[in-house]
Amino acid sequence: MKRWQWISAISFLAVMALSGCGPDSGGQSSDTVLALPWDSIEARARGTTVNMMMWSGDPLINAYMRDYVAPVVADRYGVTLDIASGQGNYIVQTLMAELQAGKTQSDLDLLWINGETFYQLRQIDGLLGPWTDRLPNAAWIDWENPFIARDFQQPVDGFECPWGNVQMALIYNSEKVADPPRTREALLAFVQAHPGKFTFDTQFTGLTFLKALLMDIAGGAEALAGPFDEEKYARYSTVLWDYLRQLQPYLWKEGKTFPEAVAPLHQLFANGEVWFTMSNNDCEVDNKIRQGVFPPTARAYVPAFGTIQNSHYLGIPRHSGQAAGAMVVVNFMLSPEAQYRKQDPAVWGDGTVLDVPRLEGEWPAKFAALPIRQYGPSREEMQARALPEPAPEYMIRLAADFRREIIEQ
Repeated sequence: MKRWQWISAISFLAVMALSGCGPDSGGQSSDTVLALPWDSIEARARGTTVNMMMWSGDPLINAYMRDYVAPVVADRYGVTLDIASGQGNYIVQTLMAELQAGKTQSDLDLLWINGETFYQLRQIDGLLGPWTDRLPNAAWIDWENPFIARDFQQPVDGFECPWGNVQMALIYNSEKVADPPRTREALLAFVQAHPGKFTFDTQFTGLTFLKALLMDIAGGAEALAGPFDEEKYARYSTVLWDYLRQLQPYLWKEGKTFPEAVAPLHQLFANGEVWFTMSNNDCEVDNKIRQGVFPPTARAYVPAFGTIQNSHYLGIPRHSGQAAGAMVVVNFMLSPEAQYRKQDPAVWGDGTVLDVPRLEGEWPAKFAALPIRQYGPSREEMQARALPEPAPEYMIRLAADFRREIIEQ
């Protein structure tokens, strides 16, 4: 399923039509769990199976969940973690269908979500909450960080739990590109001078790149702060589409087609067909070089106009039948142990959501001793050019309008 299809206006209207609909969840096991002390939650979780749905497009992430998280929660807490592939609109449509059918227990218990998916699930009252304050390890979350406490301008309010924090990076082949373009104008000039060597995908990563361009056009990081502004969107998106039309004839395949996901874009880069790719994980260039997927000459950078930093989260469906097990799994995934392993560039390289200096014992030192990335800027270097996510409607509208204005022309 194409990302721009599932965040189309049709899907958005369907979500809005269901807003407030669905059976009352009062008295369901998921709500009852929220009143229990933590030791009772752990006891109730033992022996249960938690059905998790998550994006499965990266082998390192899959291995982290399959070979580390799942065995540990089974061994320590007696919880079987059953992971299925699915993201975004598939999750939203699944929960919408359950509500329409009047189901009192969801087939899903744990979701990897953020941004527009969180927004849409909140519109249909599809998430359990607030629940994150029930987790012992939530005490270590860096709630003072606005890139963690807010998801696409939305306060998480205990309806999703931060799991990781990343910033987009552009990746280039330094053997082919001596000085990568750092402004919109320089990018246009470079692409025109080297036709066919740049493109972006139509899913989350490519749309995040378009959001950074839109914010640059609008005037910077704060230009699109706050709720969605129709007048601003109309004004600045018009400039964005004009800019993309100038780029389009010089993109890969003359801009007549685009990679449908970031993984195919990575493959084009690895094959040398294009000289650039991009990633929402600022450590992915190191991961892919270690795996032998990217050439050793791959390098990551942040252009002068900045890239979006955001967090990703874990949610529990409102009608989950295994909310206790889901909470136990999330509490482990928030532990310093699990967050430390996840941040290791050799494992995943996903930034922690914990306030590391406040951690107890050896953990601050262990985090500080993690291997530094070799092929891209440090998070500290990138932070100065970190852009906040705009409201979710910007991405919803960009996805639909990109299809109409560029892809279908």
